[in-house]
Amino acid sequence: MLEQGLNPPSIDKLLFKSSYLMLTIKTGIITGILSLTEGIAVGRTFASLKDYQIDGNKEMMAIGIMNIAGSCSSCFITTGSFSRSAVNYNSGSKTAISNLVMASVVLITMMFLMPLFYYTPNVILAVTIILAVVGLIDFKVPIKLWKVDKIDFIAYLTAFIGVLFISVPIGLAIAVGISVIKILLPVTRPNIAIMGNVLGTQSYRSIGQYRDAKRVPYLLILSIEFPIYFASAVYLQDRILRWVREEEERALMLKENGIKCVVLDMSAVTAIDISGIDALLEIKKALSNRSLQLVLANPIGEVANKLFISEAWEKFGSDNIYMNVAEAVAAITKLIKSQQ
Repeated sequence: MLEQGLNPPSIDKLLFKSSYLMLTIKTGIITGILSLTEGIAVGRTFASLKDYQIDGNKEMMAIGIMNIAGSCSSCFITTGSFSRSAVNYNSGSKTAISNLVMASVVLITMMFLMPLFYYTPNVILAVTIILAVVGLIDFKVPIKLWKVDKIDFIAYLTAFIGVLFISVPIGLAIAVGISVIKILLPVTRPNIAIMGNVLGTQSYRSIGQYRDAKRVPYLLILSIEFPIYFASAVYLQDRILRWVREEEERALMLKENGIKCVVLDMSAVTAIDISGIDALLEIKKALSNRSLQLVLANPIGEVANKLFISEAWEKFGSDNIYMNVAEAVAAITKLIKSQQ
């Protein structure tokens, strides 16, 4: 027979001098993060279906209050239940009043009706949840993810498999881990593109994206499209110097004029740290040893301010910093022609 009623209060059993206190704190932090992640993920799923916004701060406060109250009576950790939310959604609930009705029904059931559920097969409960969740499955989403971003598809697939075969927290933890890796990859491997002049204009675009963009003689124009931090500084330095070597080899093979100047378009660089500044100075030094000039185009806002404060601006010299790529190309091209 199933016991009815609520758990007795257990707040008097809280011990701050227990040998398990640190283990409990570590476990609480991890489970709290997973609980919050799951709750917000469930909330955003149904928010997208109903076209409304959720407030992450309010979700965190609600989940925290629930777990503080529940811990006073030895309850399991509480979070946003996907199955119960699905049942609530498919039953046609419109407002938060439905949660009060549902909580009242659960409370009455726990207090007075628990013995009646003793002989209820688990399959009946499973069918109720499955029927509610089936309507939420959208097979177009994974197909779209596969076409747009393979890493997002992997995160989606691992979350699905983890939730299906292990548990919701584990599935979400795996998906979050993959998403974090996806965020860190561009930081350590920023996108750098070779730019060329679009014929008949003063615009400079990536030669890999625009067929009309042609290389400018004597110049290697590179667009840095990410903040330059310590994590990406070494890669940036190595990649630019490798590109210079490749361009020199290509020019030698095709018997073309070699490059004499490297122009860095920094209009997309929104931030830089001391490691990034040092990397730029190292690039300048390495290019000087090869009798090549380094020019910066359009360092904006905070980047320009940090270059000035760190005295890197003086080391580059005003003649090597321009307002935009077109101005830099015009000035350097004129200088090269005057020296010939």
